[in-house]
Amino acid sequence: MDRATVVTTDEALINAPVTLTNCDREPIHIPGSVQPYGFLLCLDERRRRVVHASANAAEQVGIEAEDLLGLGLERLFGPATQAEVERLLDAATEEPKLLTIQLDAVAGQPAYRLIVHRHDALLWLEFEPVAEGERNVLDLATLNQTLGQMLSAGSVPEFCQFAVDQLRDLTGFDRVLMYRFAEDASGEVVAEAKRADLEPFFGLHYPATDIPQQARAMYLKSWLRFIPDVDYRPAPLVPVLHPGQQRPPDMTYSVLRSVSPIHLQYLRNMGVAATMTISVIQEGRLWGLITCHHLTPLLLRYELRELCLFIGKTFSALLKTKQQQDEFAYQLHIRETQAQLFEQVGRHANFLDGLYQRRPTVTDVFDCGGAAICFEGSIITLGSTPSKPQIAELTEWLQRHAPQNLFYTNSYVQHNPAGLAIRGTASGIMAVSLSEEPRDYLIWFRPEVIQTVTWAGREQKVERLENGVLHLSPRQSFEAWKQTVDSTAVAWRPMEIKAAEEIRLHLSDVRLKIFNELQVRAAALSKLNSELERSNDELDSFAYVASHDLKEPLRGIHNYSIFLLEDYADKLDADGTQKLQTLVRLSQRMESLIESLLQLSRVGRQELTVTETDLDAVVADVLDVLQLSYQRIDQLVTVHGPLPTLRCDAVRLREIFNNLLTNALKYNDKPTPHVEVGLASAKVRGPRGTGRPDDYYVFYVRDNGIGIDARHHEAVFKIFKRLHAQDKYGGGTGAGLPIARKMVERHEGELWLESVPGQGTTFFFSLSKHL
Repeated sequence: MDRATVVTTDEALINAPVTLTNCDREPIHIPGSVQPYGFLLCLDERRRRVVHASANAAEQVGIEAEDLLGLGLERLFGPATQAEVERLLDAATEEPKLLTIQLDAVAGQPAYRLIVHRHDALLWLEFEPVAEGERNVLDLATLNQTLGQMLSAGSVPEFCQFAVDQLRDLTGFDRVLMYRFAEDASGEVVAEAKRADLEPFFGLHYPATDIPQQARAMYLKSWLRFIPDVDYRPAPLVPVLHPGQQRPPDMTYSVLRSVSPIHLQYLRNMGVAATMTISVIQEGRLWGLITCHHLTPLLLRYELRELCLFIGKTFSALLKTKQQQDEFAYQLHIRETQAQLFEQVGRHANFLDGLYQRRPTVTDVFDCGGAAICFEGSIITLGSTPSKPQIAELTEWLQRHAPQNLFYTNSYVQHNPAGLAIRGTASGIMAVSLSEEPRDYLIWFRPEVIQTVTWAGREQKVERLENGVLHLSPRQSFEAWKQTVDSTAVAWRPMEIKAAEEIRLHLSDVRLKIFNELQVRAAALSKLNSELERSNDELDSFAYVASHDLKEPLRGIHNYSIFLLEDYADKLDADGTQKLQTLVRLSQRMESLIESLLQLSRVGRQELTVTETDLDAVVADVLDVLQLSYQRIDQLVTVHGPLPTLRCDAVRLREIFNNLLTNALKYNDKPTPHVEVGLASAKVRGPRGTGRPDDYYVFYVRDNGIGIDARHHEAVFKIFKRLHAQDKYGGGTGAGLPIARKMVERHEGELWLESVPGQGTTFFFSLSKHL
């Protein structure tokens, strides 16, 4: 509702009964009466003579309303006070001005608050009594605290809650609500401060008909409406009609203006005895209302009401800033998540993998229930989505009816009746095309906004018969009921639509870059092919030479050294015998080193053979082999199972476990070695950050052996690096751990250790779940 809204009222309804057919045209701005907690005088602008007086003037100051007509201010004020009031009248506008005065010319010289404004060619003087001994002290410390809290609010919901809390503290109302209007003019209670024993209204929704258009227009013009007692008896104006019109005077800006009897009955049905309402206006539109309720009559002095109005206007002024803060925070989330997603896409050879395999996924960029990636005949779903056959039908519909690169709606059913079948998960749809090929889309889904919305009562007003005449009554009960909201999701926000388009463009750029790179590489592939074939031949030749040509001479040296020892040992002195024994030992070591080097080079060159592998079976096979070297292996090694089944190269995993278990048993100085194997805690992370449960398995092999000093934790993974003499702990080439680490890295994981010298070592290794 903005200032330009045309509100239709019918002045012919003055003093006529309100019915079901005319309540939305009730002329509430010209009620022709006031609330009797004060009295009213209207003066002719030019002559400054009374042309209207409220009928309760006699009760307030002992002068009949008829006797005041035609008189000037001297009937109420002495000369000094009258001059002060005249100066106030000279400067009067539609904005009310306050003056606390005594009625010098009236018996008892009562004190009143005089509220003055100018409207409808009249000067309005409204009088509210000042209680004896009453003090008007503005509590600046409280006001400062109130504004400080509002300023510190970090979000719109928090801002709303601070406002209602502070207004309840200031006024003492039993309940204070922040009521926000939706696009369809219905309302929702978004914040509430109340007495502990009252039923909560927070989160309830109300139909648009609760506040007719003409009432909304009044809220735009007059920011505050106050009713200290809903059971008041209106005091009519004398005379009722405007002196220059055939209607009552326009009381839009009147503080004492009487309100619609329909609204009063509405409040009574809620159990409310006193109320105050403050408008929340944003850029000329009625954003919402701050509504205060009290269960017994409550009269707030004018100054306190003005302080509440100041807080309401401050809230209105700051609201845009708080909304922008919320918008900025959400926009920042979108930007940061989008950047992380783009980085992941760039790291993967298949760009689609970066959209869903690791967080953040495409569902994390903005609020949605789920998403689907449809590409080259496959459909990948994340979160809450329709079934894959239903998504396939949707892509066919998009191809036929939404050929543009981006399509979005918050009610798919409005475009396609078949959407009824998926409205629970996909009332809202936003889709971007991934290629020129049909049915290649990235689609986000939103469910129905809520399957059922809680409202504060039925939208239809209750009819009742009285003396055979049909009367209108507001809803008699505020007991919550459910109204189904069909096939509509939360609307896609402009920043979300823009983010989806940016994701589409980025993926197009990535695909174009990949295509260009492939073309460049294709031109060089034929040339590289021959070079690679030649290199492979050379590598094969190297392997052959290392395994055959080098091994054969070494084996000959080894064998002949043994023959010399067997045949000529008695002819050699001790020094000669020792040299031959050293020769035998060195030839054996050289052969082991060459074999290890070959094995390491093969790990890097050979492709993994990935299959579904039961790791319990793999570990059992390794332990069967170790049984040949270590008796009672089942007493030395404990497997904390069951271990998972995963996609991996079973041969490589067998070698990894064999190496780690052999080392754990070999490098042990305890009387009874003990080794444990199992799946590590979900919190364990490798030095490079691997280990997240969504993406990795992490295993451990823990022993009670000699341990490894911290300064050697990386050295043990260097080829041919040994920390002990060759003849200690059973010997070895020092190639086992480098080979194991390389095998783990081929599985997109990492191998690392934790150890305390003398207390044992734990080797951890991570394996990707996405091979």
